[in-house]
Amino acid sequence: MESTKQIAHEIGGLKNDALRFGLHGVKSDIVGSHPLESSYESEKKSKEAMKRTIIAHTYGSALPLKMDMDRQILSRFQRPPGPIPSSMLGLEVYTGAVDAFGFEDYLNDPRDSETFKPVDFHHGMEVRLGISKGPVCPSFM
Repeated sequence: MESTKQIAHEIGGLKNDALRFGLHGVKSDIVGSHPLESSYESEKKSKEAMKRTIIAHTYGSALPLKMDMDRQILSRFQRPPGPIPSSMLGLEVYTGAVDAFGFEDYLNDPRDSETFKPVDFHHGMEVRLGISKGPVCPSFM
């Protein structure tokens, strides 16, 4: 009755792949997010919870469940990683994010900067299919 012990092996994991993703910095581990950012996220979550409660009381408890299912379906449709990014237009229209005016609308698109590393199409598909681990794009670390 001896159990076999296996060591988890990460293929292309974030810790082991310094050639593909560069050296891991500890600044992001030490410095947390800005206090206003965390306040903004908590306020956003509380607004969404209140909206769900109002919809459940008005239209019944099935409508928020249907809305969650629609959101999950719309969040799955993406282009393969490559030069053309996935816009997720259906999800943005469904959540109302199309009307939001973010910093990239008036400052600059982060993908146009000279520090942006191009996406490796093959590694992106390996991550999507579960063959490899780690972020799809090194710029998202």
